[in-house]
Amino acid sequence: MSKQHPVIAITGSSGAGTTTVKRAFEHIFYRDGIKAAVVEGDSYHRYDRVEMRSKMAEEHLSHFGPQANRFDKLSELFETYGKTGSGEKRYYLHSEEEADEHNARLGTDKKPGEFTPWEALEENTDVLFYEGLHGLVKSEDHNVAEHVDLGIGVVPNVNLEWIQKIHRDNAERGYSAEATVDTIMRRMPDYINYITPQFTQTDINFQRVATVDTSNPFIARDIPTPDESFIVIRFKDPAKHNIDFPYLLNMLEGSFMSRRNTIVVPGGKMGFAMEIILSPIIEQMMDDK
Repeated sequence: MSKQHPVIAITGSSGAGTTTVKRAFEHIFYRDGIKAAVVEGDSYHRYDRVEMRSKMAEEHLSHFGPQANRFDKLSELFETYGKTGSGEKRYYLHSEEEADEHNARLGTDKKPGEFTPWEALEENTDVLFYEGLHGLVKSEDHNVAEHVDLGIGVVPNVNLEWIQKIHRDNAERGYSAEATVDTIMRRMPDYINYITPQFTQTDINFQRVATVDTSNPFIARDIPTPDESFIVIRFKDPAKHNIDFPYLLNMLEGSFMSRRNTIVVPGGKMGFAMEIILSPIIEQMMDDK
């Protein structure tokens, strides 16, 4: 961990709301003139898209576990950045557009589903910002969490997460509900061992909880909307970040305290809540530099 070269990690599964928190950080960085080195979690998968499909069929791997990820490279990056403000990253190419952009920049001929070559981070950045599945992961061989200065967890409750995955896999990939259930079952041991434990390491968790019946996610017809949800925000140590709960309750209409370190806000105010909570924390980190 480092005050001079801080590492911020956003960890959570796809569709959990990590895009919302990423956007909140982007607003803060832009407003405060902070130059961030941005790292995407997909870049630290071990296999490209074709290789992973083969491995999943042969060895029943999941994207959640250490066999399918480079925890060593991620831990090395966080440690190196904390000490020197430098390190290496690469990009996972999700689409044709991303492939065209990076091929033009690097003079390569990579295809969607492949990785760009490893390259040095931008110079003279103020903070390292990671968003992905494993920002605070621990395994038998690597402890990524020990190098993180600010850890943020973004996660729906489990049934809501399954509803989102079933709908997303069907709409974007054409998977049947049965195929998605098979994926969920294959991932479950790694989810329990490597994803869930991260949320005890985080400084702040944003958990989306639906206010409609999600008791059987496998027959749900719709994803609950933000207005049909609450966001449960838990602070590991409110005093560490000088959290002013009366101020938050006044600013966030419809919010309430459920425990001494937990505030609950309407789902539609998630982005706003993130900005007013995280802005002073990031500004203090920059002052500490």
